[in-house]
Amino acid sequence: MHAHTDRDQFAPPRPPARLRAITLAVLVHAVLIGALTWGVNWKNTADQPAVEAELWAAVPTQAAPRAVEPPPPPPPPPVQQVTPPPPPAPPVRAAEPPDTREADIAIEREKKRLEQEKKAREQQQLREKRERERKEEERRDRLEQEKKERLQKERDKEKEQREKQLAEQKKVEQDKQKKLAEDKRKADEAAKRKAETEAKQLAEQREANLRRIQGMAGATGGENATGTAQRSAGPSGSYGGKVAAKVKPNIVYPDAISGNPRAEVEVRLSPDGTIVGKRLVQSSGNKAWDDAVLRALDKTETLPRDVDGRVPPSLTIGFRPQD
Repeated sequence: MHAHTDRDQFAPPRPPARLRAITLAVLVHAVLIGALTWGVNWKNTADQPAVEAELWAAVPTQAAPRAVEPPPPPPPPPVQQVTPPPPPAPPVRAAEPPDTREADIAIEREKKRLEQEKKAREQQQLREKRERERKEEERRDRLEQEKKERLQKERDKEKEQREKQLAEQKKVEQDKQKKLAEDKRKADEAAKRKAETEAKQLAEQREANLRRIQGMAGATGGENATGTAQRSAGPSGSYGGKVAAKVKPNIVYPDAISGNPRAEVEVRLSPDGTIVGKRLVQSSGNKAWDDAVLRALDKTETLPRDVDGRVPPSLTIGFRPQD
């Protein structure tokens, strides 16, 4: 802004306008000089008098006798007026070459101004380029940030959904375990009540059987009596083998067992041989084998009669995997 003000105050007119002014002035002066020269020549020509000539003899002559007058001589021809050539026109002074120092200064200033304007334009373009690059970088950063935020939201949403699903699954599993525990508790209570009922029934049936056997054998002793009639009322020696032969095919136990452990089960029977109760009186040390034996008795349901056609009210049977 300051450079532009200096130029307006001190710079001379631009060279093309000055040259046109000088050329026009020279032409005007040339026309004026030509007009003045023509006017002077015209005045000199108008003021010059006509030239007349008379002839006189150098020696006086005597009068000649009168003679016949000769014919008059022809009139002398008119003297042709000679127009003197016009004086040469004064040489036209060549226009002095203009002082180019101011023009050079103006040109130099103009060059500097153009350079400054060019430099200013370049700087402006550079600033605009940097501004565009900055905005583009900000735009890329903004898009990247938005992308990160969007991905984070998606991950948070997925995490929330997974946690919700896990919570639901956990609740379902807890409810399931709770139900299983409740079912087991009820089953245990039912089994306990059933076992108590069966034990009571078995005791009553045993007592009745003992009374019946004692009555049949004519024995008068109690349950622990050692009379021959009571011993003869027990199962035969081969009855245990018959029972084992019927139960063992129903034992399903695919796992291998180390050793040959023995599980003893007390079985309570009805008079027709139906199994009405069972109780593990001695574990084999392998719970899976014990459970397999108990399941086999449930599957067997009834035991065969003894050789005398009777079924003992209860008996204890031992089972080994390799028997």
